Amino acid sequence: MNNHRSSERGSVMSWNVFKFCAGFRFLGSIMILFVLSIVAFSYYALVVANYGPALFIGGIHSLTAFSLLLLFHFLLAMLLWSYFSVVFTDPGHVPSSWRPSIDEERGDADPLVESAYMGADVLSNDLSASGAQEYRRVRYCRKCNQFKPPRCHHCSVCRRCILKMDHHCIWVVNCVGALNYKYFLLFLFYTFLTTALVTLSLLPYFIAFFGDEEISGSLSNLAVSFVAFVLNLAFAISILGFLIMHISFVAANTTTIEAYETKTTPKWHYDLGWRKNYEQVFGTDKRYWFIPAYSDEDLRRMPELQGLDYPVQPEVVALQQL
Repeated sequence: MNNHRSSERGSVMSWNVFKFCAGFRFLGSIMILFVLSIVAFSYYALVVANYGPALFIGGIHSLTAFSLLLLFHFLLAMLLWSYFSVVFTDPGHVPSSWRPSIDEERGDADPLVESAYMGADVLSNDLSASGAQEYRRVRYCRKCNQFKPPRCHHCSVCRRCILKMDHHCIWVVNCVGALNYKYFLLFLFYTFLTTALVTLSLLPYFIAFFGDEEISGSLSNLAVSFVAFVLNLAFAISILGFLIMHISFVAANTTTIEAYETKTTPKWHYDLGWRKNYEQVFGTDKRYWFIPAYSDEDLRRMPELQGLDYPVQPEVVALQQL
């Protein structure tokens, strides 16, 4: 009886989680409009209400306004380019023809397709006894009915397996995975720089809101500047923390999911040193490090950018197999 009730509770919990994840899909479409609304509001407060009119004052004020608006528009363009690159880039799906590599002489799975952490292996129901022995460490997704490459996880929101999945982000209505993780990091980077710039630029108007000194512009523009300052300050602080966290993930060559599921693992076999780890995300061509794109040469000679194959530390893999 108790087992039956536990099973019922488990079923209800799974159903509720599924419905919760399904709600993300609906919310995500609204979040794009929300992001663009924040951008538009900040643009109005900075450009239309304050520094745009300052261009026609003349003197040092016009030069300062011109320099600030030039930098702001550059950062805003990079922010939007990175954002829509995350939104419209497939994070990486498992090809239907993908199969794990097998050492025919040993009958063992290639270490690169073994589970990244012990105890998380899933076998197919229809594998034969000999097949189960041969693929005992090969990861298999019951929901997609297909093998899972290394570092691949199933997303309940997208309802499919994502290569090197980091998390599902409702802000971009997409999963963050192998093929768009760099774009997501650049989106965080340029969002922080843009919100920080807007915050500093509107600081005099925020101070004037509580002071007695007169300031040019209408009272409504002053109120808009006040709200935009608070909004951008809040985003800058929160995004800075998020950006620092993901920089640490890149330095250790891990993802949000892997960082949680391997927190008790003493050594991570994908950690090749901070520089090589960085290049696995941003590529080796420095000209492309700060734009949401890769060079053709990097895409051709770096299989890890495709999300199916990742180099490891052989000595760490050997220790984990003991």
